[in-house]
Parts: sequence; structure tokens; C-alpha cells
Amino acid sequence: MEYNFEWDPVKAASNYDKHRVSFERASEVFLDPFMLSIFDEEHSEDEERWITTGKDCNNVTLVVIHTFRETLQAQQATVRIISARKATNNEDKQYHSR
Repeated sequence: MEYNFEWDPVKAASNYDKHRVSFERASEVFLDPFMLSIFDEEHSEDEERWITTGKDCNNVTLVVIHTFRETLQAQQATVRIISARKATNNEDKQYHSR
């Protein structure tokens, strides 16, 4: 699967100020062959939101909140990143225990 990424630049700056994780760095999670994506039913009232946990290129576990945008090409997905942060110790353990 090939991924394209988009995000709101104001939200990206706010996220970096709060969590010290850039959305560029967060997009690296989608290169992780062991990433885990789960549907976020609790926050999917207006749009389908997903929570993806995976490793960035520095081997740091990140949690990325995002949506998938419709695309016309097969084997491509557009991911709109909403937020990203380092995984908590518990989330990191869960990622490694699968």
C-alpha cells in the first residue's frame, strides 16, 4: 500500500508544541510493517477515525490519530493526520507483546 499524507499546518504546529512529535515524523509509522491500526469508535461521530501505533525511523513507538481520505487509485491511501504523540510505557508494552 502506498500512503499519501495531509494535515492542517496549524494543528501540526500545535501538536508539535504539545507533544514534540512532528506530523512528518508521525507519517513514518506507516512504514512500520508491524504497525497496528484500530478503529476509534468513540471519536468517529463525524468521520471515521483510526488509532495507529508503530515505530518511527528512530525506533520510537508513536501513536497517530488519523482518518483515511477517499482515493481513486487502487493500492493508494491518503491519510489525514489529526494528532501524534509518543506512546506511553503501557502502549509501548502492548505494541511489543503481540
